[in-house]
Amino acid sequence: MEWISKSKILIVGLGLMGGSYAKALKRLGYSVFAVDTRRAAIDYALEESIIDRGSSQADPELIGEADAIIFALYPGVFKAWIAENQSLFKPGTMITDVTGVKGSIVYDIQKMLRPDVEYIAAHPMAGREVYGVENSDDRIFHDANYIVTPTEKNTPEAIEWCKSLGKILGFRKVSVLSPEEHDEMIGFVSQLTHCIAVALMTCSDNQHLVDYTGDSFRDLTRIARINDAMWSELFLLNKPALLRQMDTFLSEFKQLRNMLEDEDRQGLCEKMRLSTERRALFGK
Repeated sequence: MEWISKSKILIVGLGLMGGSYAKALKRLGYSVFAVDTRRAAIDYALEESIIDRGSSQADPELIGEADAIIFALYPGVFKAWIAENQSLFKPGTMITDVTGVKGSIVYDIQKMLRPDVEYIAAHPMAGREVYGVENSDDRIFHDANYIVTPTEKNTPEAIEWCKSLGKILGFRKVSVLSPEEHDEMIGFVSQLTHCIAVALMTCSDNQHLVDYTGDSFRDLTRIARINDAMWSELFLLNKPALLRQMDTFLSEFKQLRNMLEDEDRQGLCEKMRLSTERRALFGK
């Protein structure tokens, strides 16, 4: 991959995910720049040699030098940033992102984007329950999945570029889905699970749960420490898909409740065997 040795990469949004990308790319020998409105984040990244150069504002020089730009911003901010600053992009710049929803973002950005640059969307399925570049760690990618979400506007070269980015970052598996397929899948495997974790933590006001709980409750609620600003935006942007997944879950949960109420032990066992069978696939 020739571009690996010569590319200058700009990361816009130097939080946990942006910082983790920066660490991985810097370790691989890239020139890594960053823009983040939080000056402390830029200073920390420079002091720790996570990036080579950085700015707390949209610096024309940094932006204009970049061969590729990775956006790690909230969806609404991402679209606004593109609209305001795309005139600074170098012709031929490749753009990707880490955004957790696609259908409500990708088409809008591709429609407004200059014809001499290309945006190929992606979603790293990795994270931690902490925030900020100070907690970044590129090891979170190593057992994680990476999803590329092209549209008919994307070139085969851009799709391959984005797939290769996921591979060199160390993701376990790289997949390709349409933005619509992505949002339906993410509604189930990510957003619904966060909804369940939140509901578990909010359905009881017992202040002493921590004194009684076991590993099962800790495991189920690990993701309940949630960034409310980001996740509420993601939920609302993926509302139709997430509502479908929530309704499916409620229906399934009601079946379990009815089996318990009717003392249907055979039905409960069948559900548990099916659950065990499907979960075993994750260990392969």
